Amino acid sequence: MLTSIGIYLAHQSILDATRPDIEAHAIRMLSGALSYFTAAWLGGRLIGIALERVGPNRRRVPRLLQELVSVALFIAAAIATIILVFGQSVSGALAGSGLVLAILGFAVRNALADVLSGIALGLEAPYRIGDWVEIDSTVRGRIVEIGWRTTRLLTRDDTYTILPNSQIARQRLMNYSAPRRRYRTKIQILLGHDVPVAMAKGLLAQASAEPTIILAKPAPDVRVISYERDGIRYAVRFWVPSFAEEIDCRDAVFSAIDVAIRARGLRPPGSRPCLAKDLAAHAVAEG
Repeated sequence: MLTSIGIYLAHQSILDATRPDIEAHAIRMLSGALSYFTAAWLGGRLIGIALERVGPNRRRVPRLLQELVSVALFIAAAIATIILVFGQSVSGALAGSGLVLAILGFAVRNALADVLSGIALGLEAPYRIGDWVEIDSTVRGRIVEIGWRTTRLLTRDDTYTILPNSQIARQRLMNYSAPRRRYRTKIQILLGHDVPVAMAKGLLAQASAEPTIILAKPAPDVRVISYERDGIRYAVRFWVPSFAEEIDCRDAVFSAIDVAIRARGLRPPGSRPCLAKDLAAHAVAEG
């Protein structure tokens, strides 16, 4: 960049001393255009480094935002080069470039919708690289790449999923990694009516606090959800360190509750004695 600026400023003196037969105007145009584009490249690199070093504890800045800044700088360099080469005014250059962009936008309007949605997602930053998200209750995965047109996720089963940005922008999104990676989840347990509520809540709370994989603070708690025909349904709520460990945490809590229930001699959740009317109904169905 410094070399091109130096040539742009001193090209006439250099040509007069070395090659007076070369046209100075062409050298001026080339060095000027090179100065604009090298400045745009350097500016994009410096801004990208600054974004990456905003803070050591912050999540990684999406690559899309860095690319957006670089593209804006290169567009500015292209407009400046047009003004330099053709001698147009700023308004004329912007009008000409706007017309070209309008024609191209109409031709690729579907892809443009994905790009614009990607820009909006990059600026609003509802998720970052490494976040665990759920999109429209159908896709769950970890963000591995945020591009201009698509966002790429890696599910728990190592399935590589690619979603258009316009589709993500229209759907409900849940981010399990923001603002903190820990969050509370719950499981449901159905115990018989013969188990008093106070006893059941104490048993479930004590059992769910035993696994070391879940967070000890805040402590797990138990709430009654509903009275049902087969028993009383309870919600056991506990905190997990991150979404990546949720399945293991749920498995550990279920296992601890099963051990506690069987140690107390209680019937397994949801089981009940087989009544005579149930046997009659089954016989009719088998009819």
